[in-house]
Amino acid sequence: MLRLARYLKEYKLESALAPLFKLLEAAFELLVPIVIARIIDVGIANKDSNYIIKMGILLVTLAVIGLTSAIVAQYFSAKAATGFGTKLRDDLFSHILGFSHAEIDVLGRDTLVTRVTNDSDQVQNGVNRFFRLVLRSPFIVAGAFIMSFHIDPKMSMIALTVIVILAITVALIMSKSIGLYRNVQRKLDRVLGKTGENLTGIRVIRAFSKENSEVDEYDKATKDLYNDQVLVGNISALLNPLTYVVVNLGIVAILKAGAVQVNIGNLTTGQVVALINYMSQILVELVKFANLIILLSKASACAKRINEIFDIKSSITGGSGELDLEGYNGDIITFENVGFAYPKAKEEALSDISLSIKKGETVGIIGGTGSGKSSLINLIPRFYDISRGSIKLAGKDIKEYSLDSIRKNVALVEQKSRLFRGDIRDNLLWGDENASDSELFEAADIAQATDVINSKEKRLDSEVAMYGNNFSGGQKQRLSIARSLVKKAGILILDDSSSALDYATDSRLRKAIRQIKDITTIIVSQRIVSIKNADRIVVLDDGKIVGIGTHDELLKNSPIYKEIYNSQVMS
Repeated sequence: MLRLARYLKEYKLESALAPLFKLLEAAFELLVPIVIARIIDVGIANKDSNYIIKMGILLVTLAVIGLTSAIVAQYFSAKAATGFGTKLRDDLFSHILGFSHAEIDVLGRDTLVTRVTNDSDQVQNGVNRFFRLVLRSPFIVAGAFIMSFHIDPKMSMIALTVIVILAITVALIMSKSIGLYRNVQRKLDRVLGKTGENLTGIRVIRAFSKENSEVDEYDKATKDLYNDQVLVGNISALLNPLTYVVVNLGIVAILKAGAVQVNIGNLTTGQVVALINYMSQILVELVKFANLIILLSKASACAKRINEIFDIKSSITGGSGELDLEGYNGDIITFENVGFAYPKAKEEALSDISLSIKKGETVGIIGGTGSGKSSLINLIPRFYDISRGSIKLAGKDIKEYSLDSIRKNVALVEQKSRLFRGDIRDNLLWGDENASDSELFEAADIAQATDVINSKEKRLDSEVAMYGNNFSGGQKQRLSIARSLVKKAGILILDDSSSALDYATDSRLRKAIRQIKDITTIIVSQRIVSIKNADRIVVLDDGKIVGIGTHDELLKNSPIYKEIYNSQVMS
């Protein structure tokens, strides 16, 4: 928790005022039993109605001041905690966006979502409650004990005994619950993972009629979480009854001993009532403080999980150079004996890759499933770093350039087209936020997406639902390609991004792209028709290059390419 305290820097005043106003509220609350005792011992005993009215007004005044102090404290506490949570989530989200694909693959999406949302909320709630109770509860417990000691030292020993027993009870419950709360958070990750997996794959689940089995698996995950939550809930639930039993026994002891002291004249009735009130205050505040400790235990477990993410640094860091392709006319991309393995993989996904791509060249990449096509092109924008060898862009090692300058010059359209909630214009402007409508339509023309835009009533202002679910697969692909073309990058990579297009549209798309001046195009495809007119075609098999050449050359010299060609022509 202390490591995250830096997010309170801008809320130092609120962080100080919130507990101080709660302290002020507590001070007025401690005066109430004394005033009540005076009303009983002086006002009621002497039948002095004026004194009773005067003390009653004092009680109301103390209540109003206490309420005002509490409201002000709540305001400052909520402001500081909300600001803390906002800055924490912003920084955590920004940190996660800086991860390479390697870190994302290892951590998993679901645990990252949990830490940005649920864990951050738990820490924020802990901060809020901390400001409200960190001074108030200990102050009232100590103050109530001192006030009872002032009334009668012997009777105050009962309160001291109660405080010690309650402290031991709280410590035991807390020690049992902290580890369990951490297990609960880990199992919550699993439940969220199953939820996300099922919602994103709902069509596949329905297509294979796997609803029942998925429900069973989800039930197992939730039941596992439920069992841990019930266990930690049961342990935490012991807190209130145990503390009430202890304090009520203390009150009984005070009543019994106090009755004797009243009979012999050592104590007044009002003083006994004051002692009982102070014991009740101790009960309430110790219960609050115990709940605070349990909440802080949750927050501490969540803060530890958040700090684990902050401790992870991206394995990919950029250099200081700026990539400029406009004035360069040599080999744009060069792979030299490149080897690459995914995190925790035992074998390389790519081995001994050597390849040079000239400026303005169109290169096709083909191969069977798992041959390494996507792995290869993901190395160009440095989504992953190579295990060995080197990659050069415009004649310099790729690691010498800043990540921003590399990705500014590389436009990638992935296999799975992703559109974001908003409208069509918003999505296309990801390529260039300053692009005009005419530039957007120019890119759409090349991507064969103009009819998609014009078919919508509001054209560029037409709504895009989450994940682009109100568009077909082919429409999403064309809009994704248009978005990349708006970027006007020197390198365009199409990773099987026309798989949902019919052959005629695919042909027009490739023909239009070839008309773009000074653009280097890499087309990854399973369909030979999509790459047969490329300047060169690279054939991959089991992570290795097994053939490079034109379509005609590969038909003569590459058995694998010829096999792929025959399978598609014959079909």
